Amino acid sequence: MTSFSVWEHPVSHLRELFDDNRRSWDARVPAHVDSAFYGVRAFLEGANTLTPLDRELVGEVEGQRLLHLMCHFGLDTLSWQRLGAQATGVDFSGAALAKARELNAQLGLSARFVECNVLQTRQQVEGTFDVVFTSWGVIGWLPDLTPWGETIAACLAPGGRFVIAEFHPYVWMSQTGPDLAIRFPYFNRGPITEETEGTYADRDAPLKAREHGWNHSLADVVNALLRAGLQLERLEEVDRVWHDTFPNLRRLEDGAFQFDEAPGLVPMAFGIVARRPA
Repeated sequence: MTSFSVWEHPVSHLRELFDDNRRSWDARVPAHVDSAFYGVRAFLEGANTLTPLDRELVGEVEGQRLLHLMCHFGLDTLSWQRLGAQATGVDFSGAALAKARELNAQLGLSARFVECNVLQTRQQVEGTFDVVFTSWGVIGWLPDLTPWGETIAACLAPGGRFVIAEFHPYVWMSQTGPDLAIRFPYFNRGPITEETEGTYADRDAPLKAREHGWNHSLADVVNALLRAGLQLERLEEVDRVWHDTFPNLRRLEDGAFQFDEAPGLVPMAFGIVARRPA
């Protein structure tokens, strides 16, 4: 498998873009921990934070080694640990992982957390895994998915499976606009830089940040995995999400959300299962 360093990307200022993003995620942690969006109190009382799509795609994890990429402050990682996995979470935010480790100790769990850029995971995390998992707002922080796919393949044990549950690229064409008008390209045309205020978990939080993201088509995602030698087993597209992330969402009876402007008419999330050949 090709070894890739994140700093070898041809965009000379990529380090600066990642540093901006890391500062933004560090600053978000206190607001996210205190927010109703993440529901930390309910989690401490036993609630599982994984979405129905996460659980369906991953399946049983009892006794399996599970690697959670871009885990933020670890609620989903710890949820997998509660379900019987031997879970390891990776994130580039030291502030987020400090909280993850605090929750891990508070609950008496034995998950591991490793601080590194996701593209450096193979160099920082020992061993291979039965499951590599990532979800919800992750790939848009990466400029190129080819090294991401290589990282996933290198972290999987033979026969191991990779699962992603993610917002559909369709929604990022409008992002957090007041409607679904197209404002950004479906395809990766380079970094999208924004000056943001607040955060999706608390829009009134006194936060300001400079952030950089990249849009990726479904073809980008699938081809990155295929180029890395993984075998695609399942691709799902769904008309709802399970997080109140965007403005103007309608809550459904089952607790999921759809755009109020076009309920059930547009793709909002996708899921993929791929496997490393045995």
